Amino acid sequence: MRIAIAGGHGQIALRLERLLAAREHGVAGIVRKAEQERELREAGAEPVVLDLESASVDETAAVLEGADVVVFAAWAGPGSSVERKDTVDRGAAVLLADAALRAGVRRYVIVSSMGADASHEGDDVFDHYLRAKGAADAYVLSLPGLEATVLRPGMLTNDAGTGLVNLAPSTGRGPVPRDDVAATLAELVESPSAAGLTLELISGAVPVGEAVRAVAPPSH
Repeated sequence: MRIAIAGGHGQIALRLERLLAAREHGVAGIVRKAEQERELREAGAEPVVLDLESASVDETAAVLEGADVVVFAAWAGPGSSVERKDTVDRGAAVLLADAALRAGVRRYVIVSSMGADASHEGDDVFDHYLRAKGAADAYVLSLPGLEATVLRPGMLTNDAGTGLVNLAPSTGRGPVPRDDVAATLAELVESPSAAGLTLELISGAVPVGEAVRAVAPPSH
């Protein structure tokens, strides 16, 4: 398969690119800055420079041509403004979904956040973030013709992955290593039966592949 990953220089995305490349998938990583290209190549991905905050649907669709799956792993980042929560965490995810459909890509996996909710209340920057992520999730799940999966990890850590997770529509709060988030995404990318699901992810006791098959059994 060919997989296009938005936010290709992020910590989870770089891990995912390595995993997918090792599985001999073709991987394109969409990044904002040309100086990020080297790290993507080292991870086994083909870098594509495109700013999703300013690109058009047609420009974005052009870089998605030939992809089988699109992954949205971009985020505005810590310290970013309320405005960028909207332009990146919501707007770029929406743009990527519209562009995916225009390019004929049906499968879409979005990395969201536990607690994401378009109707979340509060005025802190993090409250705006949760609303933006919730709005993006709702949009991609609502699009006819888009086979979307929403993954909502718990508190991200840089601990070494264990390969053991709790993956379910509702898990309760808890930490999860970025390694295990990337491993779960790699399985979801290869699991078309996960379309339509919104899943929470924390560390647990079930091997990643088994956890994904439990919530999205392969169709025969």
